[in-house]
Amino acid sequence: MSSSRKPTPGPARRTAADPVKALMHRHRELCERAVDPLEIAAGLEAHGVTDRTAVRFRHRDVFSLAEEMYARVPRDGETPPPPPAEKAPVVRADWALLTLLPGALCGTTVAGIRFTDGQSRLVAALVGALAVSFAMRAALSRGPLGTPDRAPTTGTSTWTYWLLAYAALGDGLLGAAMTGGPDALPTDAADAPWPVVTAPLLALSLSCAPAAWAAHLFAARARRKLTVSRGLEDFAASVRPLLLGMFALYLCALTALAALSATALTEPAAYAQVITLGALLVLARLLTVHGFTHAPVVVLTAAATAQGAALAAAFASRLPGCAFLAAPVEALVELWGPGGIQTLTCGTGALALLIHAIRKLTRASAHARAEGPC
Repeated sequence: MSSSRKPTPGPARRTAADPVKALMHRHRELCERAVDPLEIAAGLEAHGVTDRTAVRFRHRDVFSLAEEMYARVPRDGETPPPPPAEKAPVVRADWALLTLLPGALCGTTVAGIRFTDGQSRLVAALVGALAVSFAMRAALSRGPLGTPDRAPTTGTSTWTYWLLAYAALGDGLLGAAMTGGPDALPTDAADAPWPVVTAPLLALSLSCAPAAWAAHLFAARARRKLTVSRGLEDFAASVRPLLLGMFALYLCALTALAALSATALTEPAAYAQVITLGALLVLARLLTVHGFTHAPVVVLTAAATAQGAALAAAFASRLPGCAFLAAPVEALVELWGPGGIQTLTCGTGALALLIHAIRKLTRASAHARAEGPC
């Protein structure tokens, strides 16, 4: 006799009837380690889950879906603990003071170079360069411009030092190379065969402080937007003006510092070179801090390589039959002067990173733990 009992639905059917449970199983590790729904929402977005995808799970957006997933995570107690209260990143005295150190040491180094001669000047330059380098590394080790200890090494330091060295020595060397030089070592005299400019380095080192403050404000405001947004598109639309405003704020501060440095050192104010280089470096650092390390390495490498290629072409054109190598460089120098090389390479790189930052730094996953380094 056949049984009239109906088959019991299996686990597959229960999972199909409960799509959120299937999603939780797929992202089990994310759900278990999350300390609040925002972390789950950021993780889902990083895995490609959008507001449109959330509709398939019977939710209006990713944030609502994340709240249900967080509430359904099994915990020791009967009810899940309430999410921790959101706290804006706190300004700490240690990183605030460290960001002032590179500018102070750079100013001291420039003064030491200006008021010494001969071997004493060389010693002052070398010691000062090392001191500023260590101060910059310390300033970037913590605070809103610092990366977590677990972050991988990006390898951008070498290219950053090259770009800074070119800012001081590159234009003079290129100008001398185009006229058959240089015939002497670099000096700080404006009419020297190989002039050295220190105002850009002073302005950029002083701008470390406004860069850190702008990054701090961006992290705090973006985190606040993350707690009140109800969709990924809404969050991106609200964060985009914050990013552009932070970037514009830094550029205004850098422009003022460039004018101040040039006036104090009685050097030409190379606004185009300083602003493009500062924009490139601050965008590269901001992307690195938020975990997007590939693009900064590629762009900084490309900018430094292009500047090195321009210098190499100027010297290689002296070889027999190789005069054509310097034709593009000569055309650019004739049009914009020696500073056009740095303006073009850094400006192009900064524009590429700005477009990349608008795409990446307006995502919720970029700010889930952005307050940590502060």
